[in-house]
Amino acid sequence: MPIADWIGTLAATLTTASFVPQVLHTFKSKDVRGISLGMYSAFTLGVAMWLVYGLLLGAWPIVIANAITVSLASCILVMKLRYR
Repeated sequence: MPIADWIGTLAATLTTASFVPQVLHTFKSKDVRGISLGMYSAFTLGVAMWLVYGLLLGAWPIVIANAITVSLASCILVMKLRYR
């Protein structure tokens, strides 16, 4: 595997996994005061667009990473709307 693929895989893994602690914390605490609705709305839409971009290119690493990230970001967004 070329070095660029290793770097891309590591970057996708780290950025995607970084949402797991926030989702778990928010789910357990139901505390959404520190979460910006505007930021998470824009972020979730942006990630969804990256997902579509990956699908259009047939770039499965982009698709997989962004499908997971949009799912996690959507969970946080839904909790923000539900628990506010």
